[in-house]
Amino acid sequence: MRGVLKGRWRRIVSQVGRSVTVWAVSTVTMLVLAGILPDFQLQSADGDSATTIAVTAALAAGAFGLLSAVVWPLLVRLLLLVPALVLGLLVFFLNGALLLVALRLNPAERGAVNPETAVVVAAVMSAVASATGAALAVRDDDAYRRRLYRLADRRRRALPPGPVTPGTVFVQLDGVGHDVLTAAVGKGLMPTVARWLGYGSADGPGNPTHRLTPWRTDWSSQTGASQLGILHGSTFDIPAFRWYEKDTQEVMVSNRPTSAAELQRRAVERTGDGGLLTVDGASRGNLFSGGADEQALVLSIATRRRSRENRSRAGYFAYFSDPANAVRTALSFVAEAGREIGQSTRARLHKVRPRVSRGGLYPFVRAFATVVERDVVVAAVMGDLLAGRTAVYADLVAYDEVAHHSGPMSRDAEKVLGRLDRALALIEKVAEHAPRPYRIVVLSDHGQSPGETFRARYGLTLGDLVRAGCGLPVPRRARRTRSGAEARAAVRAALHRPVEEEHEQARPARRSEPIVLASGNLGLISFPDVHHRMSKEEIDARHPALLPTLANHPGIGFLLVRSEEHGGVVLGANGAEVPLDRLDDEHPGPLAGFGPGAAQAVRRTHSFPHTADIMVNSFHDPADGEVLAFEEQIGSHGGLGGAQAKPFLLSPLACSAPVDDGEDLVGAEQVHRVLRRWLRETAGPQVPVEAEPEERAA
Repeated sequence: MRGVLKGRWRRIVSQVGRSVTVWAVSTVTMLVLAGILPDFQLQSADGDSATTIAVTAALAAGAFGLLSAVVWPLLVRLLLLVPALVLGLLVFFLNGALLLVALRLNPAERGAVNPETAVVVAAVMSAVASATGAALAVRDDDAYRRRLYRLADRRRRALPPGPVTPGTVFVQLDGVGHDVLTAAVGKGLMPTVARWLGYGSADGPGNPTHRLTPWRTDWSSQTGASQLGILHGSTFDIPAFRWYEKDTQEVMVSNRPTSAAELQRRAVERTGDGGLLTVDGASRGNLFSGGADEQALVLSIATRRRSRENRSRAGYFAYFSDPANAVRTALSFVAEAGREIGQSTRARLHKVRPRVSRGGLYPFVRAFATVVERDVVVAAVMGDLLAGRTAVYADLVAYDEVAHHSGPMSRDAEKVLGRLDRALALIEKVAEHAPRPYRIVVLSDHGQSPGETFRARYGLTLGDLVRAGCGLPVPRRARRTRSGAEARAAVRAALHRPVEEEHEQARPARRSEPIVLASGNLGLISFPDVHHRMSKEEIDARHPALLPTLANHPGIGFLLVRSEEHGGVVLGANGAEVPLDRLDDEHPGPLAGFGPGAAQAVRRTHSFPHTADIMVNSFHDPADGEVLAFEEQIGSHGGLGGAQAKPFLLSPLACSAPVDDGEDLVGAEQVHRVLRRWLRETAGPQVPVEAEPEERAA
């Protein structure tokens, strides 16, 4: 009870503070207009002191604001039958009339204005007051939620009553690892999650409503593989974030719309299932649709042009059609870009290490991910809840983008976690007003591992090292490898620009040289002029120094290649060469220190048709969890080593346990099966539940 009263008191104080600020700004605006417009006066003919003029302006501004708040709604009701065009013209004159009345009500009996000037003054003051109120409401989540609820409630009145069975909303916190989440809860950065877990608050201990379960990714610990597995039930043949396919002679990139569409098509063909959201579902801000009918900001449909079915950017148009939303998000966008510039400048001045370049357009990319994408996706989810949809899946990429450049445990990233927790609180509050009960499931697709870049530590890139091992000329200065974070692709998709990365075309330029691609701390080396996956024997015959150069480099943990004699083999330093079928958790060989299940993950990737000729996993220090990214990232994911392979699943206690006690939740495909089970438990319309193909079971 005390907590409720405290919350109401804070809201009252906040509303009073906003009203006083708007009144003060209106007073200043009135003084400025009185100085500019000759027909608008706030003093008597004999002249007054500055104090008297200020009091006159304050009283007039207060009277105008009060009349606007009280009289204007009544006038709108009386004018409902007036044609829209006529009403649009009347608005200006009615505003001017209210200003004339406000000046007449002034007890100081000062102030005069011509009727035509009153129209101009009233219009300017209304605009300034509206902008000020919207600006002050930028961080007021309660006001924001109430406004969105009112808008959605008007649309909902025409809909039939919602079902009584629970719906489910899945919120993906991109890149937030299990350990990062628990640390943030322990530090008090995520009070909503802490309350769900029963950690209590200042008002005392609470009862848990959710359980927290870690799970383990495949070798390719990145959104393309994990989210495709979660939504469509298959991670087969996704060896990395980007890889070269010899049969099509193209580079596949998980966050390129054309690649995402093809990966989704392959997954649907393999499973025979449209996805997790096939019945009354909504997909918001994801790489893939999940089979949902309602899609917004979904990358896999972003390539469709001039089609009524193309709704990849519909969420932006729907959100920004409300001026209040536009003001809120625009001001937050500017503040976030300025915050990033200040944080990166401070890190550079203090010579923080490790550090990567954060200049150019990155401040705006970060602001898009942490503000625009978040606001649009959360607003879309709120609309889905109030519309009573059965299953909603939304991805928030804010933390992943900031952690790539600032570090997964940095203060910058921790602040983003706090704002994500506020977004969860907003969704929870709106769910209370939904036409059906909702279960809120929060999960992540992968974590992030800290560490400096391979280039920063050794002065050369993985591509340079490969060229040296092949006897090819190496540039004197190492060239930076472009980061492949999801937010950059989301920005380009929002602008309808092609998602191509610098120095990386869809087809390689020279077939005689190896193609070297990076996926966090996972590297892929392919020889495009050989149409099959090369064996270790073929590579040694062609480039005798290449594999020893890579395996013995201190920045590399292990290699995976195909052997004509043993099948898959793992290579390590000092000539270590162990067949894959001899490796497990008890006998990890070169995989020691990369965590449980490493051998199983590597063995599965070896079975993929498009696995690269040489798979390279960077060095990993088990003591501090650090890896060396082959991209320009100090928080990376995509391979094995550290927290990147340990995301989380936060589920309501009303749902059955994800796995039995003592068992591990392994792979995005198993997470998909758990989520499907929970949808079945709600006893509502469900996704198909046919037996899974033998290929996927194998």
